[in-house]
Order: sequence, then C-alpha cells, then structure tokens
Amino acid sequence: MFRCGLAYPRCKWVMPLLLLFAIIFDIIAIAAQSGWIEDRENTHYSSMWKDCRWLGEESDCSSLMDQSWARAVAALMIVGLIILVLAFIICAVSMCTEPSSGPLIASGVLLFIVALLQFIGLIIYPVNFNDRIFEGEYEYTWAYGFGWGATIICLGCSFIFCCISSCIPKFSLSLKTKILFDTG
Repeated sequence: MFRCGLAYPRCKWVMPLLLLFAIIFDIIAIAAQSGWIEDRENTHYSSMWKDCRWLGEESDCSSLMDQSWARAVAALMIVGLIILVLAFIICAVSMCTEPSSGPLIASGVLLFIVALLQFIGLIIYPVNFNDRIFEGEYEYTWAYGFGWGATIICLGCSFIFCCISSCIPKFSLSLKTKILFDTG
C-alpha cells in the first residue's frame, strides 16, 4: 500500500496490540476514582461516577448517576468499551485465519463507532461539568486523558483497517503465486 509503511504482514501483528492498548486505556478512564477534573487547590474533584469536595480531613462525595448527562456519559463509554472488545476479538480471530478483507472492514467500522461514541461522551462530560462548576480553576486529569487516548487510537485504527483491507487481495494473490513457484 505505502512503499515502506502500511503492509499487511506487519500490521496484522501491530493492530491487535494497539487495540489492546486502547482497551487498557478505556478501562483506566472508566474505572478511575481519582477524578477526570480537579481544581488547582485539590479541594474538589469529579470523576465519571462521583463528585467530591474535601472539607478539611473529610470528603463529601455525591453520586453523579442521578444526573441524566452523567448516565449518558457512562453508557457511551461502557458501550464503546464493549464494542472495542468485540472489534479486538474480530481482529485477533482474523489474524489467525486466511487473509480476507471482511473481518478487517468489520473491525474498522466497529472502531469508528467506538471512536464516535467515546468522542460524544468525552465532550458531554466537560460541557455539563462547566454548567455546574464551582469557583476556582479546574484541570483535566490523566484519567480523562486516557479516555481521549483510547478514542484517538480507535479512530486511527479504524482508518488503518479500512486501508489494509484494500491490500488483502493483492497480498493473497502474491502469496499464492510465490507458493506455486517455490514448490515447483
């Protein structure tokens, strides 16, 4: 496809590894209890699940799951993770079988859907958080960054899967020709 870059034999081993990293990043973002947003004085932080304020030695935490926007963010991120795991399974199975473009295109489409769902969830969260913001300056934490990292990996992999699928017929034909001439 590209002269020295995108080749099916190389990408067939790299792509599942990238998807595994995306799954790990997603799990970190979803499960993080330290917060997605925190203020600079470290007196208030908010994760995907709860909102906490430090009052001296104690913290006062309240669940965000009674807010409809927080439930939507959680649903989008969790559904995205489930679809990402499904795309990883399809990718891993297609890696062990004869090359065909069907599973690669399916993985690419699923990964694009994951990127879209998580993009929406990662935008809804700060927009609604800013509506209920307290005084002070807030910063996004590493957990929120892992969510964006997983989304970017999924978007990039979706395009690469679609590009690789156009190489499969050529790769299969050249491999069959090589095997035919090597055995004779």
